[in-house]
Order: sequence, then C-alpha cells, then structure tokens
Amino acid sequence: MKIESSPDSYIGSVAGGPQKAAPAPAAGAENGAAAVAGASAPAKPQPGVTVTLSSASQAVSAAGGSGSDVFNTQKVEAMKLSIADGSFKANPEAIADKMLSNAAEMMGSARG
Repeated sequence: MKIESSPDSYIGSVAGGPQKAAPAPAAGAENGAAAVAGASAPAKPQPGVTVTLSSASQAVSAAGGSGSDVFNTQKVEAMKLSIADGSFKANPEAIADKMLSNAAEMMGSARG
C-alpha cells in the first residue's frame, strides 16, 4: 500500500501545505493555450436576463434574520478574541463526545 506524500496531495493543500507554482508556458504555447482556454471558457451572461425566485426561496430569504442563523456571530467573535489573546482553552472531552456523536449519526444514516 502506497501513501501519497507529494506536496500536491489533497491533505497538503487543505492543511496549508507547500504549494507548487504553476509552470510557465513554453515559448509558442500561448496560442495553443488561448485556443484551449477559449474552447472551455464559460459563456458570459447575457445582459437583460431576468431571474425570479420561487416563493419557497423568497420565504427562506425573508426568514434569514429571524433567529434561524446557522451560528452565533457574537460567540464566534468572542472565540476569535480569546484565540488571539491566548486565553482560549479547548475541551478535549467535549470535542471527543461530539465527534463520536457525529460518527454514530453518520453510521446510522448510512445503514438506513
């Protein structure tokens, strides 16, 4: 079994590992690269296109500020400050309990 250890690996790039610089194009390759880029470039949006939202998406958008936030902004800011000043203390037992709970939930949903 071989384990990928190149700096391009997914984990290395996610964890902020070393990044490779993009290689410089070879002389004369500019025209070929432009042709390939032009062929795969996404179409530009046309001016004057009207977008309408469904009533369900409008309801969700309207309810956005009514306490249905995914996270508590004040708590996040307090944590940022405590991390910055070095006073943040992680609770390993709570982290482990939550990880086990999430794993059990995922295993249960995978079976059913």
